Amino acid sequence: MSGIIVHEWITKNGGAEKVLDAMVDTFPDAKVWCLWNDVPESRYPGRSVHESWLASTPLRHSKTAALPLMPLTWRMHRSQPADWILASSHLFAHHVSLGGHNPDVRKFAYVYTPARYIWYPELDGRGAGWLPRLVSPSLRRLDRRRAQESYQIAAISQYVRKRIQAAWDRDSEVIYPPVDVTRIKSMTSWPDELGESERVIFDRLPHPFVLGASRFIPYKRLDLVIKAGEAADLPVVLAGSGPDEMRLRAHASEASVPVHFVSSPSDTLLYALYEAASVFIFPAIEDFGIMPVEAMAAGTPVVTRAIGGASETVVDGLTGAQIENVASPNDYREAIERALRCRSRDCKDRAEVFAAEPFGGALETWLATE
Repeated sequence: MSGIIVHEWITKNGGAEKVLDAMVDTFPDAKVWCLWNDVPESRYPGRSVHESWLASTPLRHSKTAALPLMPLTWRMHRSQPADWILASSHLFAHHVSLGGHNPDVRKFAYVYTPARYIWYPELDGRGAGWLPRLVSPSLRRLDRRRAQESYQIAAISQYVRKRIQAAWDRDSEVIYPPVDVTRIKSMTSWPDELGESERVIFDRLPHPFVLGASRFIPYKRLDLVIKAGEAADLPVVLAGSGPDEMRLRAHASEASVPVHFVSSPSDTLLYALYEAASVFIFPAIEDFGIMPVEAMAAGTPVVTRAIGGASETVVDGLTGAQIENVASPNDYREAIERALRCRSRDCKDRAEVFAAEPFGGALETWLATE
């Protein structure tokens, strides 16, 4: 059974890319399509990845500017006939079509979220610009119509399943994304695996500390990690990189507790940080949230919001604490105190529910749906 896997764009790091990796491993003979590929040489050795025409234009460097052209671009793909298409979609990849080559191909949409830019701009400031606001009404109508083409839709969480129903008037099956739980649990001590340069970085950090980690962009709300650390009177470590770094450093300079930045950590250093942290703070409202599961796999409890995908993975009082959408310093302090009472063993056991190994089998079963 021949197939095609399509993905919005391929970057070096990202939760969606980890899912794409698992899809490629599950279907080794499938072709891979994307709008553009920022890691062409190293990600899939010996495997060709087909890029769209956008890849050869400056628009590949501006997702917002390219946004209005993406739906049409996905309709322009041409290929040999295939039995199925698996669209890894958080924007418009589920619009993909083979045109006249195979109009009856079965299309499966694995959906991280209906496009936040046009459906939920309050959750993603990138949808607040004049261009996204201008095109959003027509794009919502088109997006809802194209979503009806999918033979089956899977959501990465119950939270996203509800969004899909509201936006597209379609039901979906929930298939949780793969998390590398087995790898994280395979090491007795991740700090012992660090190379010399990263060991120096790690050893300079205060202990204990609360950890926040993600891309440094506004909707991740890493400023709230600093506030949580202040509420609990614990040092803060922020790991990642991105355009919001200067604003976060400004917050850090005014904080009542030390705030340390770890830039672009390797997986090994990130896992060492998970393991060493007293609590992992995850304030973003995410569609699923891979990092909280990774932290639990390292035995560390998580403080998260009582909304979004992480509210389905973190068990309040057992593997961490959930707080309401608008939280006071006292709420953060109580949540951290509650999380600190959780057992490492319970955190690791909970993470096993979301381990990567069952994901491929779940995909194969789903694509075999009659």
